Amino acid sequence: MTRGVGGATRVAGIIGDPVAHSRSPAIHNAAYADLDLDWVYVAFPVPAGQASAALHGMRALGIRGLNVTMPHKREAAAACDRLSATAALLGAVNAVVNRDGELVGESTDGEGLVRSMRDEGVEPGGTSVLVLGAGGAARAIVLALVEAGADVTVAARRAEAALEAAALAPGARGVGFDDLDATVAAASVVVNATPLGMQGERPPFAPDALGDQQLVLDTVYHPAETPLLAIARERGIPAANGLGMLAHQAALSFELFTGVAAPLEVMRAAAAGTR
Repeated sequence: MTRGVGGATRVAGIIGDPVAHSRSPAIHNAAYADLDLDWVYVAFPVPAGQASAALHGMRALGIRGLNVTMPHKREAAAACDRLSATAALLGAVNAVVNRDGELVGESTDGEGLVRSMRDEGVEPGGTSVLVLGAGGAARAIVLALVEAGADVTVAARRAEAALEAAALAPGARGVGFDDLDATVAAASVVVNATPLGMQGERPPFAPDALGDQQLVLDTVYHPAETPLLAIARERGIPAANGLGMLAHQAALSFELFTGVAAPLEVMRAAAAGTR
């Protein structure tokens, strides 16, 4: 059932620059329709440097929740009244909840990845995981994986960046791309948390470094099959793109905003464009 927008309709959305490409409106609005909730979710293009102003507007307009994407995650965190423990440690948010005028920053990216890994039949606890990248998404993923009991190595082109990301989570290790093939070969799960693959780029290691992995996960979801995933599948390794992580982090945000259990399968179908 699809409701019309009226005076009592509650509003949520996403801010970013750019943001027109986002799948989030389709995902959340499919969930609202499935549960017959009088909510609407829209994309708000917000130029770089204007996240704080957008959050002031959120409070004034009574917007119930905002997802936050690049380049605003750090500025939005600084503009919140309060941060969850995870968001405070990361210094970044991807969701802001308006709790009666108090803006609370949250981070759901890392837990989204952990849940998508479990969907693929791999329990993070005790599993050696290599995370490629040291940016915002990678840092959230590293923290969540370590909290889930994984043995995590972070690899980045700049070893200093990898070490900084690893320092967020006790026990994680940071390395550069020197001898990356051996680092990949030693991991049970490989997670690409960089944009590599979005434009057809090949992974920064030799294909034969993949061999005995339980799983290869790519946070990229467009295109649906990146060169990394194609290589993994050619070698008989289970592989999944970022749609699972996207659906799970969206479901977590949905529950933070509405207080209602998310219809995950509906949101997963919307993320994949099949609903």
